[in-house]
Amino acid sequence: MKEYPGQLERTRYLLDGRSVRVRPIRASDAPMEQDFVRNLCPDSRYERFMVSLRELPPDKLKYLTDIDYDRHLALVATVVEAGREVEVGVARYVVDPDGQRCEFAVAVGDDWQGTGVAGVLMFTLMDAARARGLKIMEGLVLANNHRMLKFARQLGFSVQHCPGDASTVHIERAL
Repeated sequence: MKEYPGQLERTRYLLDGRSVRVRPIRASDAPMEQDFVRNLCPDSRYERFMVSLRELPPDKLKYLTDIDYDRHLALVATVVEAGREVEVGVARYVVDPDGQRCEFAVAVGDDWQGTGVAGVLMFTLMDAARARGLKIMEGLVLANNHRMLKFARQLGFSVQHCPGDASTVHIERAL
Protein backbone atom coordinates (compact mmCIF):
# COMPACT_ATOMS: atom_id res chain seq x y z
CA MET A 1 0.00 0.00 0.00
CA LYS A 2 1.26 3.41 -0.89
CA GLU A 3 1.22 6.30 1.53
CA TYR A 4 -1.96 8.40 1.71
CA PRO A 5 -1.67 10.93 -1.15
CA GLY A 6 -2.44 14.07 0.81
CA GLN A 7 -1.27 16.22 -2.09
CA LEU A 8 -4.59 15.40 -3.79
CA GLU A 9 -6.61 17.13 -1.05
CA ARG A 10 -8.14 20.39 -2.28
CA THR A 11 -11.05 22.70 -1.80
CA ARG A 12 -13.04 23.07 -5.00
CA TYR A 13 -15.80 25.52 -5.84
CA LEU A 14 -19.04 24.49 -7.50
CA LEU A 15 -21.22 26.24 -10.07
CA ASP A 16 -23.37 27.83 -7.35
CA GLY A 17 -20.36 29.11 -5.35
CA ARG A 18 -20.47 26.45 -2.64
CA SER A 19 -17.28 24.60 -1.88
CA VAL A 20 -16.50 20.93 -1.37
CA ARG A 21 -13.39 19.26 -0.04
CA VAL A 22 -11.98 16.69 -2.48
CA ARG A 23 -9.64 14.12 -0.98
CA PRO A 24 -8.63 10.47 -1.31
CA ILE A 25 -10.86 8.08 0.58
CA ARG A 26 -9.53 6.32 3.67
CA ALA A 27 -10.43 2.97 5.21
CA SER A 28 -11.85 4.92 8.16
CA ASP A 29 -14.39 6.49 5.75
CA ALA A 30 -16.31 3.21 5.49
CA PRO A 31 -19.26 4.44 7.63
CA MET A 32 -19.44 7.68 5.61
CA GLU A 33 -19.33 5.70 2.32
CA GLN A 34 -22.08 3.38 3.54
CA ASP A 35 -24.25 6.38 4.52
CA PHE A 36 -23.63 7.92 1.10
CA VAL A 37 -24.81 4.76 -0.69
CA ARG A 38 -27.82 4.34 1.63
CA ASN A 39 -28.90 7.91 0.92
CA LEU A 40 -28.82 7.53 -2.85
CA CYS A 41 -32.23 6.96 -4.39
CA PRO A 42 -32.77 3.42 -5.75
CA ASP A 43 -32.27 4.58 -9.36
CA SER A 44 -28.97 6.30 -8.51
CA ARG A 45 -27.72 3.19 -6.70
CA TYR A 46 -28.69 1.02 -9.67
CA GLU A 47 -27.02 3.37 -12.16
CA ARG A 48 -23.80 3.28 -10.14
CA PHE A 49 -23.60 -0.42 -9.20
CA MET A 50 -25.76 -1.93 -11.99
CA VAL A 51 -27.55 -4.07 -9.38
CA SER A 52 -30.33 -3.31 -6.93
CA LEU A 53 -29.02 -2.87 -3.41
CA ARG A 54 -29.88 -0.86 -0.32
CA GLU A 55 -26.42 -0.84 1.18
CA LEU A 56 -22.99 -2.21 0.45
CA PRO A 57 -22.12 -5.70 1.71
CA PRO A 58 -19.12 -5.64 4.11
CA ASP A 59 -16.65 -7.04 1.56
CA LYS A 60 -17.69 -4.50 -1.11
CA LEU A 61 -17.51 -1.66 1.41
CA LYS A 62 -13.98 -2.71 2.37
CA TYR A 63 -12.99 -2.94 -1.31
CA LEU A 64 -14.28 0.58 -1.96
CA THR A 65 -12.62 2.23 1.05
CA ASP A 66 -9.50 0.23 1.97
CA ILE A 67 -7.51 0.97 -1.18
CA ASP A 68 -3.84 1.06 -2.14
CA TYR A 69 -3.79 4.54 -3.83
CA ASP A 70 -1.67 3.09 -6.62
CA ARG A 71 -3.74 0.59 -8.59
CA HIS A 72 -6.98 1.82 -7.02
CA LEU A 73 -7.67 5.48 -6.25
CA ALA A 74 -10.95 6.88 -4.96
CA LEU A 75 -11.66 10.54 -4.35
CA VAL A 76 -14.54 11.77 -2.21
CA ALA A 77 -16.15 15.20 -2.26
CA THR A 78 -17.29 16.16 1.21
CA VAL A 79 -19.00 19.00 3.04
CA VAL A 80 -19.49 19.66 6.72
CA GLU A 81 -23.10 19.40 7.86
CA ALA A 82 -24.11 19.72 11.51
CA GLY A 83 -20.45 19.50 12.52
CA ARG A 84 -19.67 16.26 10.69
CA GLU A 85 -18.09 15.41 7.35
CA VAL A 86 -20.64 14.16 4.81
CA GLU A 87 -19.83 12.58 1.45
CA VAL A 88 -21.64 14.19 -1.49
CA GLY A 89 -19.82 12.40 -4.30
CA VAL A 90 -17.14 9.85 -5.12
CA ALA A 91 -15.07 9.00 -8.20
CA ARG A 92 -12.55 6.22 -8.57
CA TYR A 93 -10.34 4.40 -10.96
CA VAL A 94 -8.90 0.90 -10.91
CA VAL A 95 -5.86 0.22 -13.07
CA ASP A 96 -6.14 -2.60 -15.61
CA PRO A 97 -3.49 -5.35 -15.52
CA ASP A 98 -1.78 -3.76 -18.55
CA GLY A 99 -0.88 -0.72 -16.44
CA GLN A 100 -1.94 1.64 -19.24
CA ARG A 101 -5.71 1.78 -18.82
CA CYS A 102 -8.06 2.29 -15.93
CA GLU A 103 -11.75 1.78 -15.38
CA PHE A 104 -13.57 4.57 -13.60
CA ALA A 105 -16.83 5.10 -11.77
CA VAL A 106 -18.48 8.22 -10.38
CA ALA A 107 -21.53 8.82 -8.21
CA VAL A 108 -23.01 12.04 -6.85
CA GLY A 109 -25.62 12.36 -4.13
CA ASP A 110 -29.09 13.06 -5.46
CA ASP A 111 -29.28 16.51 -3.84
CA TRP A 112 -25.91 17.46 -5.36
CA GLN A 113 -26.49 16.43 -8.96
CA GLY A 114 -26.21 19.33 -11.40
CA THR A 115 -23.98 21.37 -9.08
CA GLY A 116 -20.63 20.52 -10.67
CA VAL A 117 -19.53 17.91 -8.11
CA ALA A 118 -19.16 15.22 -10.80
CA GLY A 119 -17.01 17.51 -12.95
CA VAL A 120 -14.78 18.51 -10.04
CA LEU A 121 -14.29 14.87 -9.10
CA MET A 122 -13.68 13.69 -12.65
CA PHE A 123 -11.19 16.41 -13.56
CA THR A 124 -9.26 15.70 -10.34
CA LEU A 125 -9.40 11.95 -11.01
CA MET A 126 -8.25 12.33 -14.63
CA ASP A 127 -5.35 14.55 -13.50
CA ALA A 128 -4.32 11.91 -10.93
CA ALA A 129 -4.57 9.13 -13.53
CA ARG A 130 -2.46 11.14 -15.97
CA ALA A 131 0.14 11.80 -13.25
CA ARG A 132 0.14 8.05 -12.50
CA GLY A 133 1.12 7.48 -16.15
CA LEU A 134 -2.18 6.01 -17.30
CA LYS A 135 -3.08 6.54 -20.95
CA ILE A 136 -6.77 5.57 -21.27
CA MET A 137 -9.77 5.94 -18.94
CA GLU A 138 -12.81 3.80 -19.65
CA GLY A 139 -16.06 2.68 -18.11
CA LEU A 140 -19.30 0.83 -18.59
CA VAL A 141 -22.55 2.80 -18.41
CA LEU A 142 -26.12 1.63 -18.55
CA ALA A 143 -27.44 2.47 -22.02
CA ASN A 144 -30.46 4.25 -20.52
CA ASN A 145 -28.37 6.42 -18.15
CA HIS A 146 -28.72 9.45 -20.40
CA ARG A 147 -27.37 11.94 -17.81
CA MET A 148 -24.13 10.00 -17.45
CA LEU A 149 -23.74 9.55 -21.19
CA LYS A 150 -24.24 13.28 -21.78
CA PHE A 151 -21.71 14.06 -19.02
CA ALA A 152 -19.19 11.57 -20.47
CA ARG A 153 -19.49 13.13 -23.92
CA GLN A 154 -18.95 16.58 -22.39
CA LEU A 155 -15.72 15.25 -20.85
CA GLY A 156 -14.56 13.97 -24.23
CA PHE A 157 -15.37 10.28 -23.84
CA SER A 158 -16.34 8.32 -26.93
CA VAL A 159 -19.40 6.10 -26.59
CA GLN A 160 -19.65 2.66 -28.18
CA HIS A 161 -22.34 0.03 -27.80
CA CYS A 162 -21.18 -3.27 -26.35
CA PRO A 163 -21.59 -6.08 -28.89
CA GLY A 164 -24.19 -8.55 -27.68
CA ASP A 165 -25.29 -6.37 -24.75
CA ALA A 166 -27.85 -3.69 -25.50
CA SER A 167 -28.10 -2.71 -21.81
CA THR A 168 -24.61 -1.19 -21.47
CA VAL A 169 -22.28 1.02 -23.45
CA HIS A 170 -18.51 1.36 -23.26
CA ILE A 171 -17.07 4.83 -22.83
CA GLU A 172 -13.41 5.71 -23.28
CA ARG A 173 -11.07 8.66 -23.58
CA ALA A 174 -7.37 9.24 -23.88
CA LEU A 175 -5.74 10.94 -20.92
